[in-house]
Amino acid sequence: MRHLLAGGGGFIGSHLTELFLARGDEVVVVDNFVTGRQSNIAHLAGADRFSIVEHDVTTQLPHFDGRFDTVLDLASPASPTDFATMPLEILAVGSIGTRNLLDLSVAHDARFFLASTSEVYGDPLVHPQSESYFGNVSSIGPRSCYDEAKRFSEAITMAYHRVHGLEVRIARIFNTYGERMRPNDGRVVNTMIVQALRGEPITLHGEGTQTRSFVHVADEIVGLAAVLDGHLTGPVNVGNPDEFTIRELAEMIVELTKSSSEIVTIPMPPEREGDPLQRCPDISLIKGVYGWQPAIGLAEGLTRMIEWFRTKEGIR
Repeated sequence: MRHLLAGGGGFIGSHLTELFLARGDEVVVVDNFVTGRQSNIAHLAGADRFSIVEHDVTTQLPHFDGRFDTVLDLASPASPTDFATMPLEILAVGSIGTRNLLDLSVAHDARFFLASTSEVYGDPLVHPQSESYFGNVSSIGPRSCYDEAKRFSEAITMAYHRVHGLEVRIARIFNTYGERMRPNDGRVVNTMIVQALRGEPITLHGEGTQTRSFVHVADEIVGLAAVLDGHLTGPVNVGNPDEFTIRELAEMIVELTKSSSEIVTIPMPPEREGDPLQRCPDISLIKGVYGWQPAIGLAEGLTRMIEWFRTKEGIR
């Protein structure tokens, strides 16, 4: 199999690149490294069946020699920090960028894979969230640049499926954490780990009663590959149904890091307006059809990530 993976320098994209190479596939990574990092894939330089094209997918794509079997769209900034600083870029990559990659898929008669998100469910009124739920999403709030970009990406992907007969796969990614996350991107797991390692107060927005379900990236990429290789058009939820409060997460991180950090509460900042109070996937579909479910518990996954931040990011 020959894959074009847009966003392959990102957190999830770099792990997925490794998975494809390990199973003998060829991967061409396309990334402009705005939020992806060269260091995420530097160890793959010179590897057989691997190449990098530094390019912004919102502009005209370059010519590629040979045919791709799949085109994967993971090219989007995806953190609260990005929502505040790059809203126009996020909207562009979820519209123009996705369309450019869809056109490439049509030209190559390649299967198209969209990495969508649980954010399409918004602040859900249904719990847990199944693929049949249409969501409760604000189109004008501070998170709307990402939420609506991904909802548009799903819509245009299905339009290409219907109009052009393009074979497509849509995966909805729930909260994923692990090695290679950017320490300062504003997401809750890495923010708390950095605070704990530095002995700083661990900040909870409100009382920390919001819930999330966290899947380690090593599990997530296996689920994404199952969706890509499988027969379901989707959308298909890929996440962990085990739910934790944010306070429970903070307490676990303090214990695992043996930190002296105090857990403190602060008011919800304006940029976090619209944060969902609950987020948990119904994974009946992917579990029933492909037999996938997460295998790595939260404590084990956090331990791996803490060690990564200590040794690779130098955070102490």
